[in-house]
Amino acid sequence: MTGSPSERLPIGSDADPARVRRRVRQAAEGLGLGLVQQTKLVTAASELARNAFVHGGGGHVELTRLTDGARRGLRLSFVDTGPGIRDVEPALAGGCTSAGGPGLGLSGARRLVQEFALDSRPGQGTTVTVTDWAVAFGVPSPRTGAS
Repeated sequence: MTGSPSERLPIGSDADPARVRRRVRQAAEGLGLGLVQQTKLVTAASELARNAFVHGGGGHVELTRLTDGARRGLRLSFVDTGPGIRDVEPALAGGCTSAGGPGLGLSGARRLVQEFALDSRPGQGTTVTVTDWAVAFGVPSPRTGAS
């Protein structure tokens, strides 16, 4: 698997999640992801960008276009240096929040993408990486890390 040079977008203001959504949609469309798949990926990106801003105090997202043989995909890595997540399992199960919302951002994002990975260290920050692959001939790529 190879990746193109990453594009880095800052997440440091209320306007940045919208900017991230637009850029992710453009990149996903350019890679041939279908409209439903684009919408799912953009929704996940919106949640993760908002989390990085609200809970992580800001950070950035790295967009990387991937090639694996004939497959094309998009990997998004959301990075912050905030307080981290003390207990990851409840956060991934949903309903766990530190900001008064429904607490469905991480669990919802995980359900919307093909590949999901979370690395969080209390006091050091959080990195959430999601990847979606263009669907070939109506057969989706296998899901990993989303169970």
